[in-house]
Amino acid sequence: MKLWDKGFSTDKKIDVFTVGSDRELDLVIAKYDVLASKAHAKMLSKIGLISKEEAQQLTAALDTIGEDIQEGNFTIEDSFEDVHSKIEFLLTEKLGDTGKRIHTARSRNDQVLVAVNLYLKSELAQIKHSTKELFDDLINLADQYKDVLLPGYTHLQIAMPSSFGLWFSAYAESLIDDMYFVEAAYKTVDQNPLGSAAGYGSSFPIDRDFTTAELDFKDLKYNVVAAQMSRGKSEKSTAFALSSVAATLSKFAMDICLYMSQNFEFITFPNELTTGSSIMPHKKNPDVFELIRGKCNKIQAVPNQLAMLTTNLPSGYHRDLQLTKEIIVPAIQELKSCLEMMSFSIKNVIVNESILDDTKYDYLFSVDTLNDLVLNGMPFRDAYKQMGQAIENGDYKPKKDIKHTHKGSLGNLCLDEIKAKMDQIH
Repeated sequence: MKLWDKGFSTDKKIDVFTVGSDRELDLVIAKYDVLASKAHAKMLSKIGLISKEEAQQLTAALDTIGEDIQEGNFTIEDSFEDVHSKIEFLLTEKLGDTGKRIHTARSRNDQVLVAVNLYLKSELAQIKHSTKELFDDLINLADQYKDVLLPGYTHLQIAMPSSFGLWFSAYAESLIDDMYFVEAAYKTVDQNPLGSAAGYGSSFPIDRDFTTAELDFKDLKYNVVAAQMSRGKSEKSTAFALSSVAATLSKFAMDICLYMSQNFEFITFPNELTTGSSIMPHKKNPDVFELIRGKCNKIQAVPNQLAMLTTNLPSGYHRDLQLTKEIIVPAIQELKSCLEMMSFSIKNVIVNESILDDTKYDYLFSVDTLNDLVLNGMPFRDAYKQMGQAIENGDYKPKKDIKHTHKGSLGNLCLDEIKAKMDQIH
């Protein structure tokens, strides 16, 4: 069954090629098509295109379909082109001509648009929640280990003293920047495209404000052509948000892999969160974090994939846009799983609290020792040369009773201020 069926069939090869993986991917938007169809039916009744009784019959039947979807009993057989044709078939099978009326004043185009927007809204809300959960974990760890020093590196060379408080809260505050992207994507998809039909509106006197309120959209995508042009743009906006979060997770995962190695031994994890080797009994491999790194690096390519797919398409609908689902849907699921595993694992991190007892880290304090000379009246350039000569001659003695007091330094993490920034978004 096809919504555009005119009584003749297309070649089976054409069907297979044009449908692609749409049936499988449509299962994730099925419940949103039900929600949008319910709102559409109520609107049709409100403007008098169907009776109140017909609207009640349609919404009741759609509720039943929604329950099947929720329970995992809903399928899209090969005889159907997509989720929309399957749902309309079920309505027609149960309600006859009333079921056929559900498609009045809408096109498959705006049907897909509104279902995808509802899906993206829901998924972005979940990503916001999971990102906030990881943020809270990192802030708690930063507070717990704020006094435990950690080597800081530049160019992968020992640089200056850092701390676990700085390290954990650095990634926490980075997640705030990512949340700005998530929030922007959410605002982009929180606009109702229903009523744009095939991209040029309808001659029926539809009430788009009604469906906007019914579906809990913040606003309407007013211009019907702009609504159609949002297809692909909404997915790309979401992809940039996913990519931003993924970049932070990937970098954090890389740090963890590095810090777990025997050459560093800054942190470790309980045995049950690591894996072993088939031949080396001493191994504790950070497979979880390596996979997070790899998956998140893949996610960072998604905006470019979508850009290449949609670049230079003229206004109006084009079948190319069907392919956005097979790019964005798996990426969303991957990021959600990475956020879940990072949050689950990082709660169990075991911190080495005596890292700087090793004398090889004494050079971390060269800058603070130099600064102490400056504070005692020596010009900076003279102090720098004196410190360099002392290091070269082997006379360097580190000053380890350091005091960093400015905002954002290891002695003044500003955790409350960072939490306040996140609270303004979330």
